[in-house]
Formats: sequence, structure tokens, C-alpha cells
Amino acid sequence: MTSRRRPPIDLWQHAGRQVAAGRAPLAERLRPARLDGLLGLDDLLGPGAPLRCEVQAGRLASLLLWGPPGSGKTTLARALAAEASHEFCALSAVSAGVEDVRAALAAADEHLAQGAPTLLFVDEIHRFHKGQQDALLHAVEQGRVVLVGATTENPAFHVNAALLSRCRLLRTRPLAAPDLQRLLQRALADAGCGLGASGLVLQPGAADLLVRQCGGDARRLLNQLELAARLAQGAGRLEIAADDALAARGEAVPAHDRDGDVHYDLLSALHKSLRGSDPDAAAYWVQRLLVAGEDPRVVARRLVRMASEDVGLADPRALGQALDALRAVEFLGLPEGDAALVQAALYLALAPKSDAVHRAALAAREAVESHGALPVPDHLRNAPTALARSLGHGQGYANPHAVEGGVTGLVHLPPALADVRFYEPGPRGAEPDLARRLAEFRRRRAAARADAPAAAATRAAPPAAPPGSAC
Repeated sequence: MTSRRRPPIDLWQHAGRQVAAGRAPLAERLRPARLDGLLGLDDLLGPGAPLRCEVQAGRLASLLLWGPPGSGKTTLARALAAEASHEFCALSAVSAGVEDVRAALAAADEHLAQGAPTLLFVDEIHRFHKGQQDALLHAVEQGRVVLVGATTENPAFHVNAALLSRCRLLRTRPLAAPDLQRLLQRALADAGCGLGASGLVLQPGAADLLVRQCGGDARRLLNQLELAARLAQGAGRLEIAADDALAARGEAVPAHDRDGDVHYDLLSALHKSLRGSDPDAAAYWVQRLLVAGEDPRVVARRLVRMASEDVGLADPRALGQALDALRAVEFLGLPEGDAALVQAALYLALAPKSDAVHRAALAAREAVESHGALPVPDHLRNAPTALARSLGHGQGYANPHAVEGGVTGLVHLPPALADVRFYEPGPRGAEPDLARRLAEFRRRRAAARADAPAAAATRAAPPAAPPGSAC
């Protein structure tokens, strides 16, 4: 019994039928078919850019397109195929399996035998597991297909190194406001695929709102424009007002993935805003994380870390503020606990900054790792038993409370590290006072060490001979 090979799943066959029937969303109907229609990709497609030169030569190299949703990755892939006269085949890594990949490659072989190379577009390629990505390796290496993979996640973490090495990585970025304004004008003017035949006009305030609330996502912009247009038409108006644009937004939930790049980018933005002493930005990023659904304890943990890493002893109260915020949010939960997190963020942003504690921690760890397990000096070892004391444990230890000034000349590090200094106070906040205190401790310790040999010699000298003795 012979089995028939399943044809590859091509997303664009379905999309094309929807466009032809006029049922496709506005964003799909306005998708440019040629490179000159793309917005926001001038750095990739400008005159003399390598990608533009490849297209003009009709020879494309495999690519990985990395960027946020709505930044033009899919449209770019489709336009590249059209401009370079390649067959276009699209797979979604969400639904396609290894068999779909093999079927697509078999179809590409048939096209290639007829002189037509294939551009295989894999959307969300980071969702392919290792086996699925490996199925593409030989085809890409042998030139059976030109692979264009699209991902919103950092390819260094989510794409096999072998596949990554066979593709050129290109970044796509959120569209800037001028490009988004141009896209709105194009949608309103296009009578064929856009809204031009409707006679609708867009108030300037509504246009600004649509641009601002789409977050640089062209698809979201057009989806919201389409809904705002329906709201205006439903009210019997030909003018799209700001209220229509606001209603079309719905509940704004910023893009966020607790395991993805956005998660770490937001935490990085919060930390760097705190370090940069910017309380307004710190409050914004805290709320951005919370509105996106982040666990408030994750936000609090970042505040705790920052309190030691970037404030440290310049303000010894900073760590307590961060820990108090953690306890408060655990006690109150959300939404009530958000104010405690913002309060701690504002305190940390306004606190004097010092990374001396962080540098001391790194230096001490490096010493531990580079020197290995150095033995504890005998005078610092615990001596709870007679046996331990007979082995010299604790011998020579001097209690600082028993000496004038409270500082002895003892060395508290292993001999190999005796002169190493890990902590050096910074110049801000409370640390100048700590620096003066530390300098005094070091001066007293040095003086005690200088006096130690004389004291030891006095203790070791034999008693004076009594008068009239022979010695």
C-alpha cells in the first residue's frame, strides 16, 4: 500500500483567497507586494544595502529576521521572493511538524528542477524544536531552498547554532511615528484595498492616538484604524474621531512573555533607570511590568538586587526599603501592592549610587575561584574542644573587645590574600564616612602589627637574673 505525500501547508494560499474575497483584514489587504512599498526598513533595503544588491542580482542568501510583531518580517520575506523571482512557500512553526517541513522541501526540489528556486518562509521559527530545525540544515546548506525565518525572540537563545551559522541575521525594529503616519495616509487613500472608497477622514487627534497606542506595530495600527472606521460609520459619521481611536484600542496590555526577550528587556530597563537616578522612568517600568502581568515578586526581587548592586552602603537603608516592598506586596498582593513597589523604586532612583559592594562581591568571588579552598588560618579556627586547642586552633587570636581602640593587628584572610583589598568605598552618600572609618581601622591595624613584634619579644625574653646569681 502506497501513501500519498501530504502537500506543504502554505499560509499564503488561504490568505490570498481571503484577500480576493474581500474578507481579509485591512492589514492583510494593504500588505505591500514589492520592496518599494515597505516602510521602516530603509537600513536593510536602501540603495547599496547588501540585501538590496542580492535582490537585484536575483540571488538570495538565507536569512533570520529578528524583530517585534508588526515590524515587517513577513511582508519583507514575501516581497523578497517576488522581487527575486522565487517561489514562495510559508510555514508556521506553531502548527507545522517535521513532515510539513519535508513536504515543503520536496516541493521546493520539484520547483528547482524546473528552474524556479524556492524561498521557504518559517514564521516564529524559534518555536521549532531541535529536530524540526535540524530538518532544514542540509536543505539550506545544499541550496535546495532559501530559508527566511522570522522570530520575535533572540535567535542566539532559540535557534540551533548550526542553523544560525548558515543564515544572516537581520534586525527589524518597531516603526517610527513618521512611517506610521504615512501608513495611515496610505490606508485612507487606497480605494482598492484600503478605506479610500469610504470617504472617511481621520481627525489629527485620532491619528496621533492611533500612532501612539500601537507601539510601533503596523499590524496593530491598521487593525485599530479599521475598527475605529467601523465605529465612526456605525454612528453615521465620515470623520474618525479621537474617541473612536481610543475605543478601538480596547484594554491595552503591553506585549510581554515571562520567558522571552521582552521580559528581560523590561527588567533591564527598570534596573538601568534606577541606576540612572531617573524616578519617572523607574515608576513607568514598574507599572509596565505589572500591567503586562508580571509576578510582582519578580519586580521586587529586581529592586532588592539593585539596592545592593548599585546603591550599597552609599545608603544602607536602601536594601531595607526594597525588602519592605517585597514583604508589602506579598502581604497586599495586587493591585494594592503596586504603590509599595513604586515607592521603593522611587527611593532607589533618588538614593546616592555606589557599586562598591558589587565590585567587592565580584572581587571576593574571583579570589575564591582563582585560589581554590585556602585553609582557614589557625588563629581564626574554632576551638571548642581540648583536642582542637592542642592542634593550635584559636592560638594567637586576640579579641578586639579586649584591646584599646577595638582593633587588633591580626590578619583575617588566608596568607595568600593577606594584603588584598576587596572593598573600597565610593565618593557618594554615606560611603565617604565609611571610607574615613575604614582608613582609621587600617591605620590602627597597621600600628598594632608594628607593635606586635616588640610585644612578642618582651613576652619571649627570659626573666632577669636575681642579684648575685651566676646567670
